[in-house]
Amino acid sequence: MALKSLYALGLVGLTALSVRGQAAIYAQCGGEGFTGDTTCVSGAVCTEVNSYYYQCLAASATTVATGTATTTSAGATATSTCGATPAASAGTLSYAGVNIAGFDFGCDTDGDCTASGAYPPLTQYYGADGVGQMTHFVNDDNYNIFRLPVGWQFLTNNVLTGTLNQTNFAEYDTLVQACLATGASCIIDIHNYARWNGEIIGQGGPSNEIFASLWSSLATYYATESKVVFGVMNEPHDLPNITLWAGTVQAAVTAIREAGATTQLILLPGDDYTSAETFVSNGSADALNEVTNPDGSITGLVMDVHKYLDSDNSGTNAECVTNNIADAWEPLSQWLRCNGRQALNTETGGGNVASCETYMCEQIAYQAENSDVILGYVGWAAGNFATTYVLSETPTESGTTWTDTTLVSTCMAPTANGVVA
Repeated sequence: MALKSLYALGLVGLTALSVRGQAAIYAQCGGEGFTGDTTCVSGAVCTEVNSYYYQCLAASATTVATGTATTTSAGATATSTCGATPAASAGTLSYAGVNIAGFDFGCDTDGDCTASGAYPPLTQYYGADGVGQMTHFVNDDNYNIFRLPVGWQFLTNNVLTGTLNQTNFAEYDTLVQACLATGASCIIDIHNYARWNGEIIGQGGPSNEIFASLWSSLATYYATESKVVFGVMNEPHDLPNITLWAGTVQAAVTAIREAGATTQLILLPGDDYTSAETFVSNGSADALNEVTNPDGSITGLVMDVHKYLDSDNSGTNAECVTNNIADAWEPLSQWLRCNGRQALNTETGGGNVASCETYMCEQIAYQAENSDVILGYVGWAAGNFATTYVLSETPTESGTTWTDTTLVSTCMAPTANGVVA
């Protein structure tokens, strides 16, 4: 989650959707310690992903991968081969990067943002040297993507509209252009948690049309920038209706494509702070799987997921306790492979401590082994975060020398892990 130094947030628990005592398709249906529904709705089979996680998969979904898994449903046994084995081409991630935070400061998880709270990570606005950080990350660490979070209210100067405030947008665009100048890909991330001042977009708050007009304005400006990535929304949570949210995402995708940005990646975020662990079980994956480009294709539409490694998945604790493989990345990778989709982990991180070095390296290694469906990771966070921040990835500068944090230098930098293209 964002703004971890200010807001310690608990995530909604892993709760499978159910119908009449049966687990929904793609929901969890078994595993060690699991106490929920163990039979699946008609047409789905409870499939063993690992000893801790069984998942309801379509009985007919048997052609995506070559691996096999023993499955059970209502006492019967079957065999599923869907999604169990990475493609032969897997092994090298496409992206690795860092969040360059600051324009999102002044926002909380209710989408309560104020333009005056933003703190541009640019020296000309008295912030940190975000330009120098990105240059270092590319030249010295071989990173190739940056996420640039910004509040909707900052972009429109606190007016509920899709029209950009030219003064404020010019400040934000300074960071975007500096990012592009490094040769890296640059994610435009609206950091509002699916809300405007507490009201959910398309579900009692701003209309889908207003939100789409914001994305139309941004996409029109960046339509010719092939390395701009459009991050529809940071960390939606507690959504009353995931299907309605998918409609909001669809409105944004359509607006972006119709504005002329026809080839760039667009990131599709789900519920539960877009947690990779619950992305399938909470219905987000299924709902967002229906989002398409205006021509009906899914080209360039990538699932947006986050995952931290601390005890409560909040990203507020220095110590890491898990590599997330069994609970998050295995089931998610299988779903992605079964459905012909891909995901990008746009927020992950940990403290600069030994436990995080161990578990983060394991997480990244697994993602690389499954790079046919997991495109990469973006660490949280640098920019205007101080080096004393619990999840800091902000390098220190001494003259012309930049020194990385220990988690970056031992594990997250492509030069350290060797698994990024």
